[in-house]
Amino acid sequence: MMLQRSLPAVLLRAEPWIVWMLGAAAFAAVPIALGGIGLSWDAINHHIYLGWIIEHPRFDRDFAAAFYQAYQYPFLYWPVYKLAMAGASGVAAGVVLALMQSLAVPPAWIVARACCPGDNWADVAFRLLGVVIAFVGALTLSLLDSTSNDMAAAIPLLWAIALAFLAAGIPQDEPRRVLFWIALSGFCAGIAVGFKLSNGPLVLVMPLAWAMARGTIAQRVQRVMLAGVLTIAGFVLTYGYWGWQLWVHTGNPIYPFADGAFDHLRSALGWQR
Repeated sequence: MMLQRSLPAVLLRAEPWIVWMLGAAAFAAVPIALGGIGLSWDAINHHIYLGWIIEHPRFDRDFAAAFYQAYQYPFLYWPVYKLAMAGASGVAAGVVLALMQSLAVPPAWIVARACCPGDNWADVAFRLLGVVIAFVGALTLSLLDSTSNDMAAAIPLLWAIALAFLAAGIPQDEPRRVLFWIALSGFCAGIAVGFKLSNGPLVLVMPLAWAMARGTIAQRVQRVMLAGVLTIAGFVLTYGYWGWQLWVHTGNPIYPFADGAFDHLRSALGWQR
């Protein structure tokens, strides 16, 4: 049967790129078909505001201008703000954001490839179907016609998971490759938490994924520890500047969360606000 025949080697090498391009085209088709993207109350309330304060800080002028959303990590909203200020049409802005969100497609394919690793037509079809299923949920589709940053915030976490799966498929006699992908997975996990603090609970279970890779117990422990350190590094590099701004202006680097927990530290430093 044709479905049991192996694909030509050139198609197998190009498969991830083809899937990515198909996914990007499908994502971009949503705002094109709708004639633009919607501006929900979130956009009016804080999406544009957060992008604005990146270029024009207003800590000394505004207090909770967009309520507590004003203190969210703002950099993922900068593209929306910049597109709006540039006068981009709804379709153009929607396509640009959709192409950015399409970076979520390759990690979904990597996971599908790990679960269905065959090289025949049927295996490829199952992988493609897996990627499609990953993105046809009502919640996911609703993100493609709005200014929400949830998809963008999830992308580094999806890559962290995908790279852990990639490392798990590498033979045990290639420990350097395994270490590289797990280290990169840890760094992506840290970026994900920096992008959105609510990704933190999901990242806490990533050591289970990092431990899947083949190797001795000592090797697995070392990899998990290294990935953990790089998770912290990724978080600091991503969130550090914004966290410092919140600390300087509010005395809490994750304001408004856990504000009471920083009372003792502020008192010890003689910090007043």
